[in-house]
Amino acid sequence: MRIAELMMALVMSVFSIYLMWKSTELPIGWIPEEGPGGGAFPFWLSVGMLLCCVAILFNWVRRSSPPSRSEEAYMDREAVYLVGVVVVSLTAMIGAIPFIGVYFALPLFMAFYMRFLGRHSWRLISGFVVLTPIVTFMFFEIALRKTLPKGYTEPLFYPLYDIFM
Repeated sequence: MRIAELMMALVMSVFSIYLMWKSTELPIGWIPEEGPGGGAFPFWLSVGMLLCCVAILFNWVRRSSPPSRSEEAYMDREAVYLVGVVVVSLTAMIGAIPFIGVYFALPLFMAFYMRFLGRHSWRLISGFVVLTPIVTFMFFEIALRKTLPKGYTEPLFYPLYDIFM
């Protein structure tokens, strides 16, 4: 576990720095009358990821966290199975986006994940499944004026554009 934590922190640090560098090819600041530049979110998320990696490395050197002191195996059979389920379901979600759009693919993935991996109640799941696309739409499409892929469901959004835009 200790070596895996170190390796992941180092790999993710390098990846963060690469994403910060790559995102500066687009504006990372606020563009008047338009909103944040195309590179703003990738850049600042990468900064946050790099800071987290630095904190992990700091804890690793000091051996102040349980993983940094652990000599156990990184992943057991159950963990490998769960990672496989998540990889397959995320791949299915990403593959569905061009057809049903983000606002339908994301809630379907969340419902699957929360029910079959999280074992949450249908009541809690339905709240998230309904609220997530609404909040996401309001944040990206209305507040930031950044459109997300809608696939074949795009005509369903025309009335919302008429109301908010």
